[in-house]
Amino acid sequence: MLAGKRILLIVGGGIAAYKALELVRLLKKAGATVSPVLTRAGAEFVTPLSLSALAGEKLHQDLFDLGDEAEMGHIQLSRAADLLVVAPATADLMAKMATGRADDLASTLLLATDKRVLVAPAMNVRMWTHPATQRNLATLRGDGVLMVGPDEGEMACGEYGPGRMAEPVAILAAIDAALGGGPLAGRHVLVTSGPTHEPIDPVRYIANRSSGAQGTAIAAALRDLGARVTFVTGTAEVPPPQGVTVVRVETAAQMLAAVQAALPAEAAVMAAAVADWRVANAAGQKMKKDGTGQPPALEFAENPDILATVSQGAQRPRLVVGFAAETTDVLAHATAKRARKGCDWIVANDVSPATGIMGGSENAVTLISAEGAESWPRMAKDAVARRLAARIAEALA
Repeated sequence: MLAGKRILLIVGGGIAAYKALELVRLLKKAGATVSPVLTRAGAEFVTPLSLSALAGEKLHQDLFDLGDEAEMGHIQLSRAADLLVVAPATADLMAKMATGRADDLASTLLLATDKRVLVAPAMNVRMWTHPATQRNLATLRGDGVLMVGPDEGEMACGEYGPGRMAEPVAILAAIDAALGGGPLAGRHVLVTSGPTHEPIDPVRYIANRSSGAQGTAIAAALRDLGARVTFVTGTAEVPPPQGVTVVRVETAAQMLAAVQAALPAEAAVMAAAVADWRVANAAGQKMKKDGTGQPPALEFAENPDILATVSQGAQRPRLVVGFAAETTDVLAHATAKRARKGCDWIVANDVSPATGIMGGSENAVTLISAEGAESWPRMAKDAVARRLAARIAEALA
């Protein structure tokens, strides 16, 4: 997919900048044209001559290069490429991207572009895990910026943990996926996410504590592998990802209708926290206290079982993945749910209040299939999403 493609490569300032030279070589070997941009900090680690020589293209460093800016060169440069790649993406560059700063050539190109952007973060482990960096990361993901890495390992500073820039081969694969050559390219995947709200009256409703963060991350991860994603979401706390088809719903009945309308699909990931029950006698007007001290009598009816309907329906996807959020006997309940619903996989997790998982930024899941149960370590929900997306790609290959 890279032959004839133009990549605008922005090299940030970090010890990992040396890997950018190998990335240029791999891109050229794959038939891509590379336009290199080197930040001032990046020039402390690699020379302009080496980067330009490997790319075989003019190197760009200064925003106010008169020869280029006479024709608004930074606009043309940012839009002539098929993809912008930032490698390494330092904490400073990511902060500029998240806040819309444009005080040098690199940040101006990133703000002026109308093309997709892929970043390969690289920084000290403490910088990576700092709340400010994680907030910026969440903002960038919400804006549709693609991510590859970082890896976990020993740092140049001697510390160990996440923050190492992904290897050039992995970045090359991510670039290929971003340009439509990913393992899920051309495949339609349906993802449900978020809670459903079941009205009691026009003001009140029954809901649950789901934030929608895990489902949103899964939709983004599948998109990053090239899938065409239909994202059916309830009223979630987190915004939907860019680059997917978003269908907003409120109730379980609306979600079922949206899911059925989105089929057929090759895979369905049913991550939504759907209310099991709805109020059958929901009031048309706001309920008022009547002075008797007696609460209103609410009658409940069972909601449609969306996972079972999809798993057992005539338009069943090749792969159906359900979720089981439990507070007791997680494996037993989730295993029974997989058999009862008829889905292929169940992603089970313990959402007891002490875990902090429901509404939190991390998850600890067990993937249950016909082959057995596979427990994954606790990790960020984005990492869970990427791992699950990779398994889905393998299953559909």
